[in-house]
Amino acid sequence: MSKREYDEDDVRVRPGKGSRPRTRIRPAHEDAVKGFVVAVDRGRYTTLIEPERPKGSAQKRKPPQRRLVVAMKARELGRKGIVVGDRVALVGDVSGRPDTLARVVRVEPRTSMLRRSADDTEDTDGIERPVVANADQLVIVTALADPPPRPRMIDRILVAAFDAEIDTLLCLTKSDLAPPDELVALYEPLGVAHVVVHKGGSLDELRDHLTGRISVLVGHSGVGKSTLVNVLVPDANRAVSQVNAVTGRGRHTSTSAVALELPEGGWIIDTPGVRSFGLAHVSVETVLAAFPDLNEGAVNCPKGCTHLGDGCALDALVAEGKADPTRLRSLRRLLSSRDGTPDDSPTTRRETVSDEIS
Repeated sequence: MSKREYDEDDVRVRPGKGSRPRTRIRPAHEDAVKGFVVAVDRGRYTTLIEPERPKGSAQKRKPPQRRLVVAMKARELGRKGIVVGDRVALVGDVSGRPDTLARVVRVEPRTSMLRRSADDTEDTDGIERPVVANADQLVIVTALADPPPRPRMIDRILVAAFDAEIDTLLCLTKSDLAPPDELVALYEPLGVAHVVVHKGGSLDELRDHLTGRISVLVGHSGVGKSTLVNVLVPDANRAVSQVNAVTGRGRHTSTSAVALELPEGGWIIDTPGVRSFGLAHVSVETVLAAFPDLNEGAVNCPKGCTHLGDGCALDALVAEGKADPTRLRSLRRLLSSRDGTPDDSPTTRRETVSDEIS
């Protein structure tokens, strides 16, 4: 008697009651409602919905009411992250009533994405962290004193803005405690716009820069960012704190990013205070592209040139009078900030300012 050979046809498998054939076809969600993510908290996304005006009747109708809807991420989005500033599509219960939950089924294409690398701790290995999406202006808030300014931190944030192709604005606070001249001169060769404010002073110039735009405010703790937000948006009620007299650092009072609508039009996105801004995701070419007057001269550099050492063709470009030496120093300062320490000590900050001004 020959031994019988078995194959898969000899085994009958009955599917369970809850199983169904898998498919790559996903629902189109054509009836999804569009929204704007204004806050993110532990997997829940607070989204502003602005209903479209009804079409047809020529009579004046009361405009539909905007509402905030809390949503979760749909499973089909997988690991795709959602951040403040994202424009999304929602299905499910989008009434906005208490204890209701909608689903985010689509994230619309982003116009920009501000990122920082998480290289400030030992176990993150340079992982990118998205900060906000779709912002068109980055406002770097820094105090002129108490705590003192940190040029290296500003440099790193500027590099991240260049990478995201976002306009930049330097907002210098506490000008009643120290003059802004040195810091303004340091960033003048980069063409960075700036405003100077102090406690109790007018914010009209700052409002002019913010109106009609989506601006993200970034700065380390204690620089007065939350105080600015509370003046710009009276109903914001952002917590504020004092600077530690021993360490010279502020306490994190904003624990998560939140988008706030300006009374004059536009949005500001307040972010938690940062003590480092990693740039492992930004290439040398990206930084150099922000300097079009130097970028063309870099084609004559040797292969793999870091533009920081000997043999760089940019030195010859300056020697021939075809480039501004202050621009080259600024470029090299930004390139050095990519590989430097994420934060800088008060001593380093003072040396950086004095070296650049002299």
